[in-house]
Amino acid sequence: MDNQTQHRTRQGVIFALAAYTMWGIAPIYFKMLSAVPAVEILIHRIVWSFFLLAGLIHFGQGWHSFRSVLKDKTKSFYLLISSILIGGNWLIFIWAVNSNHMLEASLGYYINPIINVILGMVFLNERLRPVQWIAVALAFVGVIIELIAFGSIPSISFALACSFAGYGLLRKKVNLDAQTGLFIETLVLLPIAITYWGFFTHSETSNLFHNSWHLNALLMLAGAVTTAPLLCFTGAATRLKLSTLGFFQYIGPSLMFILAITLYGEQFSLNKASTFIFIWAALIVFTLESVKFSKDNRK
Repeated sequence: MDNQTQHRTRQGVIFALAAYTMWGIAPIYFKMLSAVPAVEILIHRIVWSFFLLAGLIHFGQGWHSFRSVLKDKTKSFYLLISSILIGGNWLIFIWAVNSNHMLEASLGYYINPIINVILGMVFLNERLRPVQWIAVALAFVGVIIELIAFGSIPSISFALACSFAGYGLLRKKVNLDAQTGLFIETLVLLPIAITYWGFFTHSETSNLFHNSWHLNALLMLAGAVTTAPLLCFTGAATRLKLSTLGFFQYIGPSLMFILAITLYGEQFSLNKASTFIFIWAALIVFTLESVKFSKDNRK
């Protein structure tokens, strides 16, 4: 490996660590806004992300990519659906964090890689390798334990995992850079957000002129909280192999898990622990098999 390649790999590792760490500690930010209804936080996330991304695209001279996507009806349709999925994912995540369901949120992002594999099999004709079936079976056992212990499936976890996996599948089909793609998605959601903000929000925090400057600054920070980890992730994805990047994806839910049981005191019962143990076992099997398959391919 030459010096330039090593330098790019080191940069990729730094970007990956930054991206997944920011995603993992994002609940701290949303907890600071716990007095604001989840829908309102989502509105601010859409609005300020839109303006920040518009500025980045303008100064990065990325309008050509934006215009070319709008001319492609298939890509435009996929982005319309992906915008709904990511908007729903954001709303569920914000609500889960501020309603003390952070453990369920972290479980959702642990399940996400398994859901990705299943969607690849169903929609992309990708075949599951034998060991991957074992990983899926372990994850399934974890869900069954939750079903028996609590009488219901972990709906928050599945909603987050499935919406984000579906979003990833559509973005893979579109094959568009993250910055332009997210800009178009926030553009789609912007009219809905503005309309809801103007006519249907009646809380004490809905009018910015009645808020403190500190609260307004936090609300406007939603744009950076959304886009910064995404841009770091893009930087990592262009510098690292997919198999290498896969190792970092568990940083986010692990940090959420730690925050939930330490800083925010969520109850981690024996039944809940059993579910997590099976999911973690599934991820260990899944990751080790992916590494072995990648090495065999290189040989």
